[in-house]
Amino acid sequence: MAEDIRDAAMRYRLRRQAIERGEEPPEDDDPAASRIWSEAEQAAIVEVSIEQAIRRGDFDNLPGSGKPIPGLGSTTGPDWWIRRKIERERLTGLGPPALTLRTEYASLAARLDDLRGEGEVREYLEDFNHRVIEARRQLLGGPPVVTPTVEPDDWVREWRERRDAAARRTAARRDTETTRPQKWRFWRVDRA
Repeated sequence: MAEDIRDAAMRYRLRRQAIERGEEPPEDDDPAASRIWSEAEQAAIVEVSIEQAIRRGDFDNLPGSGKPIPGLGSTTGPDWWIRRKIERERLTGLGPPALTLRTEYASLAARLDDLRGEGEVREYLEDFNHRVIEARRQLLGGPPVVTPTVEPDDWVREWRERRDAAARRTAARRDTETTRPQKWRFWRVDRA
């Protein structure tokens, strides 16, 4: 059955090419139209079609023409394409737990500063510790988990200090804004 489909497709192509050239399309009983092509003949037909398209200019002004293919030759593993997709789409939170926990640990202070209350901070730190311990227990392969667990009390104390320092800076900025002399503008009229 596959031969019948290929045969019909080749006949269709031959008819279409003949019509494009302005010739009379071959009849279905034509031996050239019903012939099954060998792989070498099919390859030759493809090569001729590509060369004709080049002469017609079908491949001119394509996007990226004349430029090297980005990342060509830098494939260091079988999953190079997924890494490139992650970089291009700027996806986060994907990958083995060892890497995601390491990047999360690097930005832990900034993540904690986004939380509002001490209870939320403690809950987040306990969840982080739980995920680190679970990642260490699993033997799925990949890089080893070298991310340390955190001491919640120490991190809460640091979070509180950063929050208080930010509140003092905000209050100092507010005080300097209120103690500045007002600039008088010519259109302002005091009616006191």
